Amino acid sequence: MRVLVTGGAGFIGSNLALELQKRFPDWEIFVLDDFSSGHFKNLIDFEGEIITGSITEPETIEKLRKYGFNAIFHQAANVDTTDMNQRRMMEVNCEAFKDILRVAKEARANVIYASSGAVYGNTKPPMKVNEGLKPENVYGFSKLAMDRVAYRFVKENPTVPVLGLRYFNVYGPRETHKGKMASMVLQLTVQILKGKRPRLFKWGEQKRDFVYVMDCVEANIRGFFAEKSGVVNVGTGRARSFNEVVEIIKKTLGVEVETEYFDNPYDFYQNYTEADLTETKEILGWYPQTQIEEGIPAYVKWIKENVNVNKLPY
Repeated sequence: MRVLVTGGAGFIGSNLALELQKRFPDWEIFVLDDFSSGHFKNLIDFEGEIITGSITEPETIEKLRKYGFNAIFHQAANVDTTDMNQRRMMEVNCEAFKDILRVAKEARANVIYASSGAVYGNTKPPMKVNEGLKPENVYGFSKLAMDRVAYRFVKENPTVPVLGLRYFNVYGPRETHKGKMASMVLQLTVQILKGKRPRLFKWGEQKRDFVYVMDCVEANIRGFFAEKSGVVNVGTGRARSFNEVVEIIKKTLGVEVETEYFDNPYDFYQNYTEADLTETKEILGWYPQTQIEEGIPAYVKWIKENVNVNKLPY
């Protein structure tokens, strides 16, 4: 089995590549990354081949055609949700995806790709796969455009499975390179470990479907073995407030500190996200295993053991 993880030096990509390496030692696993936002330290324990290049470069796409992959886990993307450069966002996320699908078509490779819960914008939760597709920013729009490209591709190429995973708010190890795009779980934990007050938009009651990164990894692996096409939500199915997140972090660290609330500067902010998991169960036959009561303590332990919090800007 020969598989490719694009964006493999990034957050979800590196966790996926390392889990594939651990679980399937006989597979040939390749990582593609241009290291523009991913980080080499995420791949220190990765023993497979690393292909350095960008999904937007024709020469990189041409190189990928020669490998004959059996599966492509497409995680590479512009994930800066505050980037307002519409052309750049669409070129990286949507146009490059079309090239990845052409590579898959030639090789007859399964494709499992990263979509996003951002496609729903402020639709009333729970967010259902075929309803309320009203993204609030160009990032969410680019992911919705990817999903529509995938639907058209599958209609024209029904024997090539293509599965989109709409990640909700992912947190967990190997995201420290993401800067301002890192999860609020990381940012709030670092603030508290530095002796600061955790900072939230007023009044911390915004809700998110926080999903642990290893649940996302499992969804990718299940998606490969399902050999089915479609789009599914990847969340826990349960929205939680940012105030709840802070309380769990404080309890885990054994500290008591007041929260600082400030005005939200964004006019495209999602105030409440929660995944409907109907298609997730039908297509993947699986349900995420980790709620924040288990995931946050595990992640906080990892942060304390692996991260120099003084080097992070939060």
